[in-house]
Amino acid sequence: MKINAAGLDLIKRWEGLRLTAYKDAVGIWTIGYGHTAEAGPPAPKAGMKITEQEAEDILKRDLRHYERAVTKAISIAPTSNQFAAMTSLCFNIGPGNFAQSSVVRLLNAGKPREAADAFLLWNKAGGKVLKGLTARREDEKKLFLTRSV
Repeated sequence: MKINAAGLDLIKRWEGLRLTAYKDAVGIWTIGYGHTAEAGPPAPKAGMKITEQEAEDILKRDLRHYERAVTKAISIAPTSNQFAAMTSLCFNIGPGNFAQSSVVRLLNAGKPREAADAFLLWNKAGGKVLKGLTARREDEKKLFLTRSV
């Protein structure tokens, strides 16, 4: 499965576009639309700059990595919006955390409503609740619960 337009828009909106490398809220080098070395090359570092087109290309590559991680973790057939919301979450928290999350466990147990609520548990960075992450999780939950057309 592939992320839909609503999921792609959500990721772009919440990650934002930064063409110069920076350290995120927990000190990880990041560039483009939230690209980190975990997703593969290029490895962001101090002083690194990319173009908008490079950021788009990196995001497309990164999304394949996270789409595969979501597909591997779930044992049910999600709706397009459920898959998109989970891909956004996985993109943000990483495949390992995603696979072990209550979102996955509850969805695989046939409890999509509870899985949607579990998105809200992932609102911390470095052990601290972040207002931005709380709002992002609300958006992901809303997308997860939106009926796909």
